[in-house]
Amino acid sequence: MASPTRQALQLRRVAIDTYKENVAYLHRDCHVYRSEGFQALAKVEICVEGDGRPVLAVLNVVDDEAITTRNELGLSEQAFKQLGLPEGTPATVAHARPPASLHAVHRKIGGHRLGYAEYEAITRDIVENRYSKIEMAAFLVGCTETGMEREEVLDLTRAMVASGDRLDWEEPLVADKHCIGGVPGNRTSMLVVPIVAAHGMLIPKTSSRAITSPAGTADTMEVLARVELPVEQLKDMVHRYRGCLAWGGTARLAPVDDILIAVERPLSMDSPGQMVASILSKKIAAGATHLLIDIPVGPSAKVRRQIEALQLRKLFEFVGDRIGLHIDAMITDGHQPIGRGIGPVLEARDVMQVLENDPAAPRDLREKALQLASRILEFDPDVRGGQGYALARDILDSGRALEKMQAIIAAQGEPPAAPQLGRLSKNITATHDGTVTAINNLQMARIARLAGAPLDKGAGVDLYRKVGEPVTAGETLYAIYAEFDSDFTFACEAAADSSGFTVTTDSGAPRSRA
Repeated sequence: MASPTRQALQLRRVAIDTYKENVAYLHRDCHVYRSEGFQALAKVEICVEGDGRPVLAVLNVVDDEAITTRNELGLSEQAFKQLGLPEGTPATVAHARPPASLHAVHRKIGGHRLGYAEYEAITRDIVENRYSKIEMAAFLVGCTETGMEREEVLDLTRAMVASGDRLDWEEPLVADKHCIGGVPGNRTSMLVVPIVAAHGMLIPKTSSRAITSPAGTADTMEVLARVELPVEQLKDMVHRYRGCLAWGGTARLAPVDDILIAVERPLSMDSPGQMVASILSKKIAAGATHLLIDIPVGPSAKVRRQIEALQLRKLFEFVGDRIGLHIDAMITDGHQPIGRGIGPVLEARDVMQVLENDPAAPRDLREKALQLASRILEFDPDVRGGQGYALARDILDSGRALEKMQAIIAAQGEPPAAPQLGRLSKNITATHDGTVTAINNLQMARIARLAGAPLDKGAGVDLYRKVGEPVTAGETLYAIYAEFDSDFTFACEAAADSSGFTVTTDSGAPRSRA
């Protein structure tokens, strides 16, 4: 390593959000860049004399002194925050040694089985920012393409839990609920939590943001309330109100999961082993003792066949049993979107309509939420089997669930300005008379994401018709909403290519809009 004196550079904060990745910036004419033989995308180690916390980052090379001068070391927002020192502090930069756990990644890519020690080393190095996104992608692809034995899923789950903190609610029964996804609009958690909490059971729901869908629970709840809460505030409100609907990232619950999700999202990856480890590590870290898993099955859902759902349920139960988590995996209908809205603002509207017992509320969303809530209520030893549904319905119909939701929103804090529906809209209409016989979940989710969801909370799709309902030529099937012209164009082009609806004529011949 070159001497610290010769390598001394002034720290500079570069106001770029690199999303879960540390990035450093050196000017091409910087003496350190030239003398050390750095290359763009190389991993570097940044040190400050007297501070024993080196920061690892991926190097970007710039030619513009407005970004970083020859005598400065620029750091992205995340890297600068992690180092925690003021601008102008002298720092040194050197080549970073490759993480030793990369050898295990190469073994996984080669089809070998990994053990707990190897998964623990990989997750630790990822949390310590020793992996670039390219290396994390290699790890994820290796697990997906070569597969994971159930013992490996167990080991990865344990390693992911060990990567962060764990919450202890000091109660014998802490309930939670999770849907594996694949069905747009399936925002049942935002109904289940207030119903169960109104009964008095503890249900601290910490959620991730969407990976491949147009919205996750945290994305939709953020329309109504703040979801990034300090741990102490989270604990206080859960004990006070018996529930929450928050993002789990601020609590450092299995933080490696949030980092991997940032890589999985653009790759649209969600393999069974990774999915089970991701879900269960978060739930264990969040302090859950009893967990309901919703596994929707349908021809265009994430799980296509009943046999696959049964295999996934067994994997959840195998891992849950060995980590001390009571699991009830419920296989549900995933043939079409749940509710009418697809996208945060539209889904939040559906949720509030159900809670308010609005006659216009989507009945399928209400019914599924009641079914799920009833299973969780029956975790309570004081609720006999078969009584959960009537109890859940009474809590919803009486307004107690709405009161609980309003209390949770107030405790978490309402957002400064509630997001609004996108200003651009287009109705997608039926080309002929008939009956809707199928709605493609994947295509509807794709159109909503192209429109800008979930990052643009007002973007999405509003369904006017569901499977089994008649339509006439020219009648609206759904509306697309977007805020930005380019997103709107992409979404409309996708809908023109394939509407996602199959409309069967009276003669029985299926015809799609495309």
